[in-house]
Amino acid sequence: MKEILGTSNKYLDIDLTDKSWKVHEATLDDLKNYLGGKGMGIKIFYDRLKDKLREVDPLGADNLLIFANGVLLTTGAPCSARFEVITKSPLTGYMVASSCGGPFGEACKTAGWDGVIISGRAARPTVVRFDDNSVLFEDADELWGAGTHDTQERLHLTPKEGAAVIGPAGENKVLYANICSGHRFAGRGGVGAVMGAKNLKAIVARGKAYRSVPVDREKFARTLKKAKKHIQRSIFTKGYKAFGTNMNTRFGIASGYSPVRNFRDRYSPKTEAITGEVMAEKYRTRHSTCRYCSVLCGHKGMYPDGKMRQIPEYETTGLFGSNIENYDTDKIAIWNDIMNDAGMDTISAGGTIAWAMEAGEKGLRETALSFDNHDNVGLILEDIACRRGEGAELAEGSMRLSEKYGGKDFAIHTKGLEIAAYDPRACWGHGLSYAVHNKGGCHLGSYLVSLEVLLGFMPPMTTMGKASWVVFCEDLFAGINSLQSCLFTAFAIMTEPVIPKYLPKAVLNVATILNPGMSQMLMNWSVYSDFFSAITGISMNQWQFKKAGERITKLERYMNVQMGQKPSEDTLPDRFTKEAVTKYPIDSAVPIEKMVRQYYRIRKYEPQTAGPRVESLKRLGITV
Repeated sequence: MKEILGTSNKYLDIDLTDKSWKVHEATLDDLKNYLGGKGMGIKIFYDRLKDKLREVDPLGADNLLIFANGVLLTTGAPCSARFEVITKSPLTGYMVASSCGGPFGEACKTAGWDGVIISGRAARPTVVRFDDNSVLFEDADELWGAGTHDTQERLHLTPKEGAAVIGPAGENKVLYANICSGHRFAGRGGVGAVMGAKNLKAIVARGKAYRSVPVDREKFARTLKKAKKHIQRSIFTKGYKAFGTNMNTRFGIASGYSPVRNFRDRYSPKTEAITGEVMAEKYRTRHSTCRYCSVLCGHKGMYPDGKMRQIPEYETTGLFGSNIENYDTDKIAIWNDIMNDAGMDTISAGGTIAWAMEAGEKGLRETALSFDNHDNVGLILEDIACRRGEGAELAEGSMRLSEKYGGKDFAIHTKGLEIAAYDPRACWGHGLSYAVHNKGGCHLGSYLVSLEVLLGFMPPMTTMGKASWVVFCEDLFAGINSLQSCLFTAFAIMTEPVIPKYLPKAVLNVATILNPGMSQMLMNWSVYSDFFSAITGISMNQWQFKKAGERITKLERYMNVQMGQKPSEDTLPDRFTKEAVTKYPIDSAVPIEKMVRQYYRIRKYEPQTAGPRVESLKRLGITV
């Protein structure tokens, strides 16, 4: 096996229209400024299409579909077996970057490529296979219509290969279709619909030709030891190891962020039936994770029908559980299987179905769906994937449905992307994150619920300090998604150093909101910049790493503004800002406008455009 010192900086550039390929070489300056992964994908997209960002049809041949690997991939760093998918979203009309922990990234990286750029559209269903020096275009007519798992089996993958595939939802351009690799998914924003629109059923990388070697092996080894120590001793990690992401459910019951009846209510005592603790005992769960994982949040278990299944993640459990008044975890797992095989985002599917149930209840739209009867949910999901019957409309997502029928006040999305299973009336900073995140209603934009509720570092229902923390975490997470490491490492690495770990919670609750800047300086995320430096040989400290994250975030925001994003879209549904009274004993409505103004001020965004000023972009080295 040949060695690559640091990174290859080579991207396989494929044009499906004429079945051609070439090599795109990224510069070292771009690597330093954008880190790889998400950042590099955003930069490549911008460089290619900056003169026609608004005109690019997300489902057209001109849109780019970019698979981008980070510098950590294949090094053995914790939680680093990830790749990013970057494109213009058909669901939102803006940029989307979706992370995946499947085997395609590692196969691509060990074939010598730091990523793949796909343009054009194939004339017919196609499979692309590539290795370190060749690309093959194969007919995929016989695979068209197959589910994601069947497709991967029929590709006859060898141990050296990894695939990224779509299911029927991607083929039928469901606006929230995803991409599957192994049993993991690039889930959000309709990346699978973009792949389907290009008639690309699967892309297969044949690797194991190269291994990446850090430039500074001693520094890498020291950093690896430190990272593992922080991750292993974190209370966050211990909870996820024991119960998976469904550990979050009991926190939601206690704090009032549980989604109940399309987020109408924030509490139901029945939600206890779908907690991670209950499922761990019921299904005798065991770990089923991404490669190189130290957090071990992925679990599987034995179901009553004798089938071993992946335990649905918290988002899926919440949105197909309490949010539609279903407390049968067997059903949730079966529906999860249907969506995974169809290649469909469970968050957007759940949010759209809940909207349809409430719209039907209010007489706005005829539907076979109901909060009181869940027997037909599986069939509806299959109909969505195939765009037949009622599923044809549901495939468009809740934003478009509410624009057609009414019910915008309870269409639970921002910028067209359905939000995850945390009601922001219980965690106002997390609500701000939903409102202003470039992608839309993604919970991982800054995941402030972790600091507000899960770790208890700051009072959740105050506006003080929240804009500063959203900015800080957005920049840091953009960097982490570019390295790329799982974001779940951040909470251990940021909070395990001595000062944040041992300060009394009462002190933290005051300091984090009265002096957020000083509180952020007490955290230490140098593990990430040290990893980058050790692998690439490019000098970088933790503040330069955060600055790279800011550069990525602001370039992405600038691109979105060019695509048509407006300030009015940096908000939350009326349900969260006007409906304070729920079944949870504490009333709350999110004062979103005040926090957005604070966010714009810190970001130095123009209130008229919601975008960064030209001088701010220039200071970051971005040419517009």
